[in-house]
Amino acid sequence: MKPVSFIGNALDAVRAFPDGARREMGFQIDRLQCGLDPDDWKPMKTVGPGVRVRDATGAYRAIYIAALADAVYILHAFQKKSAATSKHDLELAATRFRDLMRRERP
Repeated sequence: MKPVSFIGNALDAVRAFPDGARREMGFQIDRLQCGLDPDDWKPMKTVGPGVRVRDATGAYRAIYIAALADAVYILHAFQKKSAATSKHDLELAATRFRDLMRRERP
């Protein structure tokens, strides 16, 4: 089982989700740690290669990367309030992804 690492305030964001969304997100993150795909995901190539997004109860998301050998990284977690993911959320996740890649591959 891979450890999970939350980047920036992602852990605080997940903890602030309503109870049902928080439990669902935790269950799906556990699946990632076990090497399984979550029940509902899609690639987020605008953030970086291998980055995916997971919905919890339709309005809460986590952007993560599980392709690295050492851990599952939760780059960003947030409540989605419109049909398209906001530019701010995408830019924040992309910045965290780039920072992670710099740390992982000097």
